Amino acid sequence: MDQDLVVRVQAGDQRAFETLATADYARLQRLAYSVLADPASAEDATQQALLDIWRKVRRLRDPAKYEAWSYRLLVRACYAEARRQSKWMTRVDLASADELRAVDAYGVVADRDQLERGFQRLSMDHRVVIVLRFLLGMSPEDLAATLAIPRWTVYKRLQAATRAMRAALDADARSVAVVAGKQEALR
Repeated sequence: MDQDLVVRVQAGDQRAFETLATADYARLQRLAYSVLADPASAEDATQQALLDIWRKVRRLRDPAKYEAWSYRLLVRACYAEARRQSKWMTRVDLASADELRAVDAYGVVADRDQLERGFQRLSMDHRVVIVLRFLLGMSPEDLAATLAIPRWTVYKRLQAATRAMRAALDADARSVAVVAGKQEALR
């Protein structure tokens, strides 16, 4: 991120903020969508984060840390948006035509759906660390700085999220096996 641009925004330059917001929008939107799994909620969280950035940017002491700071504001906006939602909505990714032509297209879709169901069962804390670590590729140290939590907490959350995801996938596989067994018994 251009530190000069951040400094200009801190000085109240609205055009600099427009440039910054335009440059950051896709990055923030992608993260919000990955965490919230709902386009409308992700849009709301992104807009709130951009508003918070404009309101709070003067408090940022080190412009070099702008990116992590903006992620922190976005994560807070995602938490707030999640609280406003009565329940999580399932993300639907339409498969491309090439993906459907794959040898085992059904298996690809089934695996993706199973992963999505497992991800939906994770707590917000676990979703956030999974997305930041594996989608954005943040190191545990960067995650700790972004979330303003101790590094050991990041490790504990990653471990707990991995266990929860594994348990959700195992439970989903067992329920599919039970349903398949009942269908076979009816024949």
